[in-house]
Amino acid sequence: MVVRVDVKPALLVWARERARLDHEHLLAKFPKLTEWEDGDSQPTLKQLEKYAEATHTALGFLLLQRPPAEAIPIPDFRTIGDRPVARPSADLLDTVYACQQRQEWYRDFARSNRDDRIPFVGSLSPADDVVSAAATISDALDFDLDERRSIGTWTGALDHLRDKAEAIGVLVMINGVVGSNTHRKLDPDEFRGFALADDLAPVVFVNGADTKAAQIFTLAHELAHVWLGETALSDADLGSRPDNPVERWCNQVAAELLVPLASLQDVLGDTSDLTAELDRLARVFKVSTLVVLRRIFDAGRLSWAAYRTAYLDERDRVLGFAASPGGSGGNFYNTTPVRVSKRFARALIVSTREGQTLYRDAARLLGFKKLATLDELGHSLGVG
Repeated sequence: MVVRVDVKPALLVWARERARLDHEHLLAKFPKLTEWEDGDSQPTLKQLEKYAEATHTALGFLLLQRPPAEAIPIPDFRTIGDRPVARPSADLLDTVYACQQRQEWYRDFARSNRDDRIPFVGSLSPADDVVSAAATISDALDFDLDERRSIGTWTGALDHLRDKAEAIGVLVMINGVVGSNTHRKLDPDEFRGFALADDLAPVVFVNGADTKAAQIFTLAHELAHVWLGETALSDADLGSRPDNPVERWCNQVAAELLVPLASLQDVLGDTSDLTAELDRLARVFKVSTLVVLRRIFDAGRLSWAAYRTAYLDERDRVLGFAASPGGSGGNFYNTTPVRVSKRFARALIVSTREGQTLYRDAARLLGFKKLATLDELGHSLGVG
């Protein structure tokens, strides 16, 4: 006799919507899904287990009486229009939880090594002048504009900023998928990045499914959050005037860090052909054309109405280009340290080889199952 599970139809719908999967997509795997959601039949335990796996849902959730009210475990500064963003996806939640686990491990590692507190975390305030704040961050990062201009690509510029941040203690994680699951691509329209402030283990996560040029601004924005000592999930939206003063300040500081207004004034040319000038300046500063456009507005060359029109046009043009997967594929030993932070990966491998961390825990935190992979990853990172 086949035993079926009395699962509430609302929970099946909730799990599907939480995973951002449409009904038709799941019907291919679960032909009885319509009947289950209508309450006309019920799945077997095995079917329910497979459904939980397909929707990235804990099985226990599907056995509740009603859908749980899941909250993002960090302050959420994202908005759509003037309203907060609604229900978070399973992809977003799993990404935040994974980064928090890595941060917790690294904090304990730093304490055991008696590492000094990182002095710049929480050293700035939204009341600080934007230009001086950006200069402070730039000095700490040794983020030299002339050096950046010599970098050939946006990928190189992103790597440069990431490496500078990691060198002074920030764990920078850039990933376009959930963990190492290339079937769970992160959605830049849901979130672009977040910061987990901590004076021993500050973490910045950048959605690597976004374009490389956009990732640079997100990284700069989240670094501003670290200097404020503010943990936050944000969307780093240059096309709006955020009501939240922290988000507004972080946007301004990130823009000044990447494209100092004084430097822009020196090289800004004729904007009658705005697209051509945006492309030229984006190559000079190695940032998104949307960042350059915002700085042209900040320089007083565009009214807000003209800027908004130009921003929407440029955004559509940018979205017409192929977004870079940002670590959603490629060589495992190259992508893994980027996904979890090179600084974190090196520390974890050292701790595991010294017997302070179990191999299975290291594998879980790094996102793989074969323990032999740890040695090869250590070799690729130069950890002897």
